[in-house]
Amino acid sequence: MEILWVLIALVMIGFVLLPVMRRRRGMIEQVPPGHPDAADPANYGFTPQEELDVRMPGPDQDLLDVLDVVQRSQDYRAASQLLAGTEAAGELRWQRVQAFAGAASLELAQRPGGVSESPGGQWLRVWRAEHPKDAGGAAVHAEFLVQQAWRTATPGTDDFRIIMEEARSACGDAALLAPGDPIPYIVELSVARGLAYPREEFEQLWLKILDRAPAHMGAHLAALHYWCEKWHGSRELANSFAEAAAARAPQGSLLAAMPLFAVFEHLPEVNLVRGFYQSEVVRKAIHGALFAVQAARPDDPMLAHVRHLLIFFLVRAERWSEAMSQLVHIDGHVGALPWTLSPDPAAEFAVYRALAVAGYEANGGTPASLPH
Repeated sequence: MEILWVLIALVMIGFVLLPVMRRRRGMIEQVPPGHPDAADPANYGFTPQEELDVRMPGPDQDLLDVLDVVQRSQDYRAASQLLAGTEAAGELRWQRVQAFAGAASLELAQRPGGVSESPGGQWLRVWRAEHPKDAGGAAVHAEFLVQQAWRTATPGTDDFRIIMEEARSACGDAALLAPGDPIPYIVELSVARGLAYPREEFEQLWLKILDRAPAHMGAHLAALHYWCEKWHGSRELANSFAEAAAARAPQGSLLAAMPLFAVFEHLPEVNLVRGFYQSEVVRKAIHGALFAVQAARPDDPMLAHVRHLLIFFLVRAERWSEAMSQLVHIDGHVGALPWTLSPDPAAEFAVYRALAVAGYEANGGTPASLPH
């Protein structure tokens, strides 16, 4: 009898929900072409799906130019120069370290090497060999090892632990080369999660970061994973960490958006409550993120990250106009949560974008009425 009631409830919910959506995390479906609810994002000048850049959350032309040079020439020097000229404690340096490490890791996955072919990412190995005291190269190498562990091994296995222990050692080497640089310690946050550092050890690591960059948004996002219930904490601990960060956020800081990321990390796999995304908890987190976006510097490197997550929540909350207002700022780049959790980030983003457009137009919006 209980199963029957569940089935009835599911059918009723299906009638209530928008016909273009399924209320399951990461499983919103786009209506087929020609459907009356369909709308064309191209009318708003949005980038075609096949041209969306999945590498970064927002534009960084200097990084793209250098990546192109490095990957074409297999010469690391342009990467070294770019990092040397990037503020050590800033968000941009952290993003660039991740990008260089990710490029090397992806190259290695595509070209593992063999008898007649050198492995991909050879430029990073040459960088470390020729300039072992280059702090930028050391940080990229440490992050490369972290990404290799998550990409090629399963947490809890010997292979995973071996790579993570090597990454831990690389983080220590990088920290010695740049005592005031928070990046090696931020890289180690992922090591701490993978190797299940005891809380006291993790908190000591976190204090080193706070001493060097107390308002570093990227560091806070990396630390949040540790406190989530799927890793070494709980929903309550993650929320407490995020809310504490938001409470002490300085003027103009995006840390006020941290509670929204904590909500995202604990979304139920299946949500049968239509109003969940309009609930007080979600509404409060969205409000904090919107406030952070409005107060942030337009050139804040983390701004695009917050806008991308806002689009996810605003679309699900059916706040179409607000979702469109975020889209006009970040369209063209999709290398951020939540899209990167999908096997096809561009397609996932395109679905939400189409839903935002359809909802906006269903409520009287037009390209002419959308502020830019």
